[in-house]
Amino acid sequence: MYLFAANFAEICSYILYVLIAILVILVMITVHELGHYIAGKILGFKINEFAIGFGPKLFKKQKKDGEIFSVRLLPLGGYCAFHGEDEENSDLKAFNNKKPWQRIIVLVSGALMNYILALVLIMVSFAAYGETALCPVDIVNEPIYYGYSFESKDVIIAANGKNIYLTTDLMNALNGKKQGDKVKFKLLRHGETVEQEIMLRADANFISYEDSQKLFDALGISYTVENGEITQSGLYSTSVRFSFFETIGRGFEYSFKIAGTIFGVIGQLLTGRLSLSSVGGTITTITVTADAVRIGGIRYLITIASFIGVNLAVFNLLPIPALDGSRVVFTAIEGVRGKPINRKAEGIIHTVGFILILIFAVIVDLQRCF
Repeated sequence: MYLFAANFAEICSYILYVLIAILVILVMITVHELGHYIAGKILGFKINEFAIGFGPKLFKKQKKDGEIFSVRLLPLGGYCAFHGEDEENSDLKAFNNKKPWQRIIVLVSGALMNYILALVLIMVSFAAYGETALCPVDIVNEPIYYGYSFESKDVIIAANGKNIYLTTDLMNALNGKKQGDKVKFKLLRHGETVEQEIMLRADANFISYEDSQKLFDALGISYTVENGEITQSGLYSTSVRFSFFETIGRGFEYSFKIAGTIFGVIGQLLTGRLSLSSVGGTITTITVTADAVRIGGIRYLITIASFIGVNLAVFNLLPIPALDGSRVVFTAIEGVRGKPINRKAEGIIHTVGFILILIFAVIVDLQRCF
């Protein structure tokens, strides 16, 4: 009976974490659509409906001008429906009758709002909890590297002249260096900032972001491998606080680093250097977010919400059919040509793109399950 009660409580707790994860995603999507909405209202676009969620309406309120605000049953989405967005319309306030530069502003405003929210969350996290930094704890000491090695519990601030936020930053800073090369690191050691040259103990040639074993070999950091995968390493995470203005500056830089990592992952997926099992769709995003909240509480929630925000901003601006980036491309072409590409053809392209995105999201989620 006690075991059943404990399992039931654990299940209920995880359901709560999943609901929080869904709420985070819903907030990010709503903020995205709010960006479109605000830009559209400022530039005089007619908006038919602003909806939170998809599916049947749970709540509906209509303004005097006919604009509808609704809350719908399925919480994994939302939209801002502009008048005349998908067809020809004589109304001067219709989406396709507005000037191309105005439409482009509306289209990119969703991603901009996601980025702004993510940036605010990053700075709040840095100010409240400190910045997450890498800390080599378990160092493999050899006499030949005496004086050119980390000390246990050094905190890595920068390497090779580049600020380090993520493990991928460390890989990028060292990539191409050879065994025996000396790389200048900025470290926080016993509460003081010091510069230390580290002699690499192996070549730092990273083909993909999954090459962490090569990174540990190069830096002399211990690790254990089971079934071909690293199960434990001597590179830990810690928190570091900076001054107010440094926090702001590093917050901006960190957001750019996240965006750069996303582009890097996309590039490695296209070249085959990264497997599909390394990425995930909506279900994976929910489970990862739920696990982050369960393990790290509010701090991890803020961190992963900022990652989701930057991801949404970057992904939506990619020139993939159905995404805002593709619509920007079509609108820009219209501005250059002086006339639009056939609206029906564009609509078909976006519909096919949307279906393919859904299929891809399902495939990558299934790939992680099996």
